[in-house]
Amino acid sequence: MDFSFSDEQQSIAELAHRVLADHCTKERLRAVERSDGPRFDAELWKQVAETGLVGIAIPEEFGGGGLSFFEIALIVEQIGRTTAPIPFIETTVLGALPLARFGSDAQKRAWLPTAASGAAVLTAALVEDEPTRATLDGSDWKLSGTKLFVPAGQLADCVLVPALTTDGATAVFLVDPSVAGAVIEELDTTSGQPEAVLGLHDVRVGPGDLLGDAASGATIVEWIRLRATAALASLALGVCEEALALTAEYTKNRKQFDQPIAMFQAVGHRAADAYIDTEAIRLTSWQAAWRIAVGMPAEAATAVAKFWAADGGKRVVHAAQHLHGGVGVDRDYPVHRHFLYARQLELTLGGPSQQLLRIGRMLADEAA
Repeated sequence: MDFSFSDEQQSIAELAHRVLADHCTKERLRAVERSDGPRFDAELWKQVAETGLVGIAIPEEFGGGGLSFFEIALIVEQIGRTTAPIPFIETTVLGALPLARFGSDAQKRAWLPTAASGAAVLTAALVEDEPTRATLDGSDWKLSGTKLFVPAGQLADCVLVPALTTDGATAVFLVDPSVAGAVIEELDTTSGQPEAVLGLHDVRVGPGDLLGDAASGATIVEWIRLRATAALASLALGVCEEALALTAEYTKNRKQFDQPIAMFQAVGHRAADAYIDTEAIRLTSWQAAWRIAVGMPAEAATAVAKFWAADGGKRVVHAAQHLHGGVGVDRDYPVHRHFLYARQLELTLGGPSQQLLRIGRMLADEAA
């Protein structure tokens, strides 16, 4: 691994930091959160798209930058630092990347340019209690089932929906959530980030809406899940970095007995532990993103990264809350956003126990 950034990668990270720092201010976040509707800043989304960041890994022929997953991870980290209310992971990682990898030419032409420009929001529906069913009806398919916790589902123009066919295989379909038979129900989430339940009642999709073929869906779903999990770890890194920065600044300025509380040993030890956890999240998330970007096996590295993002991230934001004292529970102060975001990220696509079980299965398979 070589974690020294290229000049291009450094420029991308700096651009993302500058755009979000300039336009995703505390006042703007407060206004978005107090408005009606989902936690989404359409103007910020437009500004981020205009810089080319949304299309950073979309092939150049479709209006993107043609770069790798690692550049996406660098942008996601900055989104975590600001808790920016934009559907970046949803559109790029859950939607555009699988379309670029598995989509037909017609699907790529239909969705990738609009995704790169920010004109379309994409997402994927990976969570369900019972399998969604897909049955052939002539040359079309009919989908029935309920998808849970669909990220930005109420904002999406297209949702990638895995479904079980009558042959027992998994297929992935491109679904317009506004079509007849599709019902979107908005959810209240821990962090306020938009999520929805997507109900499908005999939703008809054409053969051109099938991603890949009817037998390759399980591979596509795992391909998406791996990258989505790695992106969440990068998001957690940014969340923890900023929570730690806010805490460092507060403890340097908050005085008790005429001394900054940062001088007290108990405070220093707690902050040092949070710093170590944040650096562990940094190392493991970068490793996972780098292995994905260069095409190396990344399942174990991603599970390790998500474990640290979930387990270490929880400790970091708890330390931030505690060291802020009463200020930490003031919703006009920004640290509460990082706390809520980290707690939601902790369980999304599997918490610490699930990641340890996944790592254990991998180790057992290697030993067999």
